[in-house]
Amino acid sequence: MSDYRDYYRGRKVLVTGALGFIGSNLCRSLADLGADVLAVDSLLPDYGGNLFNLSGYEDKVHINVADVRGHGIEYLVQGQEVLFNLAGQVSHIDSMNDPFTDLEINCRSQLWILEALRKRNPAAKVVYAGTRQVYGKPRTLPVNEDHLLTPTDVNGINKISGEFYHLVYHSVYGIRACSLRLTNTYGPRQLIRHNRQGFIGWFMRQVTLGEPIQLFGDGTQKRDFDYVDDVVDAFLRAGAMPEADGQIFNLGGEAPVSLRSLVEMMIELAGQGSYSLVPFPPERKAIDIGDFWADSSKIERTLGWRPRLPLREGLQRTIDYYRQHKDHYL
Repeated sequence: MSDYRDYYRGRKVLVTGALGFIGSNLCRSLADLGADVLAVDSLLPDYGGNLFNLSGYEDKVHINVADVRGHGIEYLVQGQEVLFNLAGQVSHIDSMNDPFTDLEINCRSQLWILEALRKRNPAAKVVYAGTRQVYGKPRTLPVNEDHLLTPTDVNGINKISGEFYHLVYHSVYGIRACSLRLTNTYGPRQLIRHNRQGFIGWFMRQVTLGEPIQLFGDGTQKRDFDYVDDVVDAFLRAGAMPEADGQIFNLGGEAPVSLRSLVEMMIELAGQGSYSLVPFPPERKAIDIGDFWADSSKIERTLGWRPRLPLREGLQRTIDYYRQHKDHYL
């Protein structure tokens, strides 16, 4: 579909989790494409919502601070043509320390949204932000969509449930839903205040401040990475293309790199910083998945998506962003 970006001109689009990392970048792109954007976020502390993420877009995006866990979502979904559902709790550590909150946000809130669509707007298209965490420790690499789902933490279990709710509402009620299983996304507007929402944001904070980075284990574990603009492009394609309906897609990055190589590249690009290897804390070792990289050939075949920005260039853009705006993120 060559005109998938044109699809959004004049359309009413709702984004949940819209003041967070990926959600805010998606809102900005949608506004630039001429969409009528409703940005919904609960702004719960420590979850990544940040009003500065939509700085400069206050007149282009309608911002509604609201929790999707309630009847208010039934009003918000009315008249919307596309819903990008990025509301969620993404911290693996937090999900183990407070599993009931993770259950509430990643399961019950998804049902509130889907029930609102079923009752008030069943014709809307919905794209769910899934995660590669549902696979757990890979049995084969790269991991494709047929890999067994064996998550190592509560977050992975609840994210599977949230994804399956969407697929069930597609098959039973005809809600045009699909899911994108995201890998390690990085880029501007990511939460870097604490280390509970993924290692790359925390590494970015430390290298921006010139602080030493601690790598758990021997640093040889490999991962793949996607720059946030590439991830936004995948959401735009999935929202516009009917070929995505009822489907699950992996978003895989370019060739995987070791975490040690990643950190060395970040230090080189920043021109400052250092790292050391330290033993895994027991609570993190228990949920570590080792090497992981995803097979994204399905989404490339179906929607024409593939990651385009090289890791080195993406890291440089991200470092430059936080150097310029660090007071809004530290």
